[in-house]
Amino acid sequence: MEAGAYLSDPVAAGLLSVHSDLMNDSGRGGHYYWCTRHHRVETDADVCPARHVLGPYASAADAENALQKVRERNEAWEAEDARWAGEGR
Repeated sequence: MEAGAYLSDPVAAGLLSVHSDLMNDSGRGGHYYWCTRHHRVETDADVCPARHVLGPYASAADAENALQKVRERNEAWEAEDARWAGEGR
């Protein structure tokens, strides 16, 4: 393949969608974020830098429950890791 030829690939040219609807800014209203620095829900109008927030979420309630969701996912992943490592048999 000639140098740079990979850019002519349809995926590289952007002909296929690569983002999910949840991450796509389609203009369907505002987004909500959980700020780990201020421990509060923030909106597009007052959101802190990305390094301090989780989200975006579709509702303020979802953003408010973000840390609980993180805990649940971490517990599930740790249990799966333990299962793979042969622990808990």
